[in-house]
Amino acid sequence: MDEAPNRIDAHIEFSFKGENYDLSSTLDLDRVLEKYLTLPSLHIVLAVEHGIDTYSYLYEIMQEEEIRFDNAQGMAADFLTDGVFDLEGYTAHWGESHRIAPLQIIAQQEMGIEDLDRHPQLKSALLRAYQLGVEA
Repeated sequence: MDEAPNRIDAHIEFSFKGENYDLSSTLDLDRVLEKYLTLPSLHIVLAVEHGIDTYSYLYEIMQEEEIRFDNAQGMAADFLTDGVFDLEGYTAHWGESHRIAPLQIIAQQEMGIEDLDRHPQLKSALLRAYQLGVEA
């Protein structure tokens, strides 16, 4: 099952000490979320990609500006509206979809169930068991 890449273009402009910065990056959101388990802001990702120290005044100024987004691909497109990306919503959806995938494989291999969504009680039970394992 090939999935479309979950990517989005991010842009930010700001000035610091008389120098103008215009940073752009194409973010592979799957890679970003695998690298940063909890992600308070995509400012961090942009800073790291552009060699900006996240403990610098330059980074503090950068954080004051909004990131503009466009060209969303894959699942990311569902969370982009008028240049604003719902990172929290995307992250929650991404987390659930990545928890479900291995459980779907188990249900198919062990019980012959092709679609866990058609068995909501089993899906719920597997998710709860998974969560208990994570918390242990």
